[in-house]
Amino acid sequence: MRTALVYHEEMTAARLLWDDPECEIERPERLTAAVERLQQGGLEQRCLQLAAREASEAELGLVHRSDPPGATHHRGHRLGRASTQPAPVLKTELPTCLSFTTGWMGEGTVSPEYVSLLRGTQALSTEELQALSGQYDAVYFHPSTFHCARLAAGAALQLVDAVLTGTAHNGFALVRPPGHHSQRAAANGFCVFNNVAIAARYAQKQHGVCRCVGAAVGWGLRRTESGGVGCSETPCGALLCRGGLLAPRWEAQPLSGLCTPYPRILIVDWDVHHGQGIQYIFEDDPSVLYFSWHRYEHGRFWPYLRESDADAVGLGPGRGFTVNLPWNQVGMGNADYMAAFLHVLLPVAFEFDPELVLISAGFDSAIGDPEGGYHLESLSQCVCMVVKALLGDPAPPLLGPMVPQHSALESIQSVWAAQAPHWTSLWQQGSTPTLSLSTCSPERRPSAVSPGGPKGKAAEAQTSAVLSSLLDQLHLYTTPPVRTVIALTAPAAALVLPPEVLHQEGSAPPEETQAWARLHEALTQDTAFTALGKVLHLLNGILDGQVSSGIVTTPVAAPTLEVVLRQGLSHGAQRVFCVALGQLDRPPDLANDGRTLWLNIRGKEAAALSTFHVSVPLSGTTGGFLSCILALVLPLAYGFQPDLVLVALGPAHGLQDPQAALLAALLRGPAGGRVLVLVEQESTCQLVGVLARVLHGEPPPSLGPFSMASPDDLQALVHLRGQLEAQWEMLQLLLECHELVA
Repeated sequence: MRTALVYHEEMTAARLLWDDPECEIERPERLTAAVERLQQGGLEQRCLQLAAREASEAELGLVHRSDPPGATHHRGHRLGRASTQPAPVLKTELPTCLSFTTGWMGEGTVSPEYVSLLRGTQALSTEELQALSGQYDAVYFHPSTFHCARLAAGAALQLVDAVLTGTAHNGFALVRPPGHHSQRAAANGFCVFNNVAIAARYAQKQHGVCRCVGAAVGWGLRRTESGGVGCSETPCGALLCRGGLLAPRWEAQPLSGLCTPYPRILIVDWDVHHGQGIQYIFEDDPSVLYFSWHRYEHGRFWPYLRESDADAVGLGPGRGFTVNLPWNQVGMGNADYMAAFLHVLLPVAFEFDPELVLISAGFDSAIGDPEGGYHLESLSQCVCMVVKALLGDPAPPLLGPMVPQHSALESIQSVWAAQAPHWTSLWQQGSTPTLSLSTCSPERRPSAVSPGGPKGKAAEAQTSAVLSSLLDQLHLYTTPPVRTVIALTAPAAALVLPPEVLHQEGSAPPEETQAWARLHEALTQDTAFTALGKVLHLLNGILDGQVSSGIVTTPVAAPTLEVVLRQGLSHGAQRVFCVALGQLDRPPDLANDGRTLWLNIRGKEAAALSTFHVSVPLSGTTGGFLSCILALVLPLAYGFQPDLVLVALGPAHGLQDPQAALLAALLRGPAGGRVLVLVEQESTCQLVGVLARVLHGEPPPSLGPFSMASPDDLQALVHLRGQLEAQWEMLQLLLECHELVA
């Protein structure tokens, strides 16, 4: 895929000009270190490189405007710490107000006071800059701040343009300063202009977002790793993904009986700090769905806001379009975040069906970063990981035990309780929990620990060692030189594939093929024998680390699948996750030793025949299919942590092409991209083509309009999860209500 990379070296110009342990961590090296790492890894060269432009003041005014009459003025610890110094007198005149009307986008005017204030910082002395900075919380100004902030916002807009005009499929903008804490007329948390909010409004007004796109932007403020102690910020990355797993429909569809006059945009904020600035801007707007997971600790973590809790769901017509997932305990790991993805974010996102996805990509919850996006090695590694994903490279498998913490489950269920009245997809999670709100007042907060102090230095040394250990493990995982291979038993002139997808001509040695063919007489037939040789050759390439994924067509799926499964286990795979669709039964003599997890979709009934043998019917609705994948298939897959994923589309598998594509795309994650798909030879070229494209990293097509799962499907899924949750921790999300309110 064509990936844009937007950056400008002049964004490194602003720096702290006085001593301030709280602010010294926001430094130009955050960008230069990331760029150097991208260059060293050959990633910059693989991208379409674009130089950032400045956002115009009119474009800034899409968000940074005066509130309309009667608007709510937010209270609390937002605008900044108290200062005994008078604000400086600026030597600039205020421009004429530019008015505009935007409906749900809000009625207001460009805020000349705020934009002019920032423009005036270019002419201030160091003493005046320090005095002005003291009026805000965790902010410092430099004579170059205004220029850098306009470049940061402009980089996001340029990336929007590149994706929405088809110049790029997706992209990443490395920007500074960040933006998600910035409010309409107030800098906050190192954020000057709200880059992601400006990008959202720009996309709605300039482009109408009337095509399949996804997007993302990142920034933040101070942090610890969803776990450490200290304060800091996140890096400013901005990424846009055209299509993605949430590829939208072209036609407008009402949501819960409400049809918005503007294109639907999803903003995902994965910073460790709550992006209160984005929330305030869109909290009454049903055209923008804002999701944030963040460290909260019952209101005792910055920014100390009551409205960062799960029951803050938006205002007026925007109720249900703010989704906060507050972490109340430090040290959240892979299993906790994966549970949040599968049981909150993705169900709601698929139901919302956005036309654009913006991600505020803060890396301050990464392992090894005690300062929130300011540990240069951790930051640069995170940036590289995201760019690789945008380029379509398979992500390395998740490390460590996949067991969600009790506190994480409490937070997820609090979100369910707050959001279930607004989202059908959350009714289908099989739980009706009682809302558990924070009993601690945000006012009773601890003093912030400065990363520059002794405790911050000690935490940095400790977590640097953790990061080093993690990187050593990740270096053991190498990306195969060939991403996707397709092996056909007959020519397919109508098959359209990306040029990088290889057509396999070779086969396994005849003696190897003959030895395996003896297991089933059907495999000795000419076409089946040829297909078997091809699949064995491809499987060996995957297991030897030369190929990441592949597709093979075969006239006899069941015996071929059994051979592939046995060959994989004998050739070095420790755990194989097999997803069999259609009339494909588990081999009766397959050992139940924990090395194979067999899941049959389109089984006659939902049944856990053993811990490692599960059968579930195929739902006929979009909601039922998504519930099965998100609430059963993927929790099992990530909990099993396989070396290899096998997907077999057998006779009467019943999947539509978009469903098969989505399943294959999502199953790239658990095994680090090592996925082998077996397809019945009678399948269409269109199905084979779409599977090859998603395994190569392209987005799957849309599932179409969201429809609720049937009561029978939901009951079967809940019953099956109940049978399995004692053995599979990733399914253990249904806490008793008394545990939540205890």
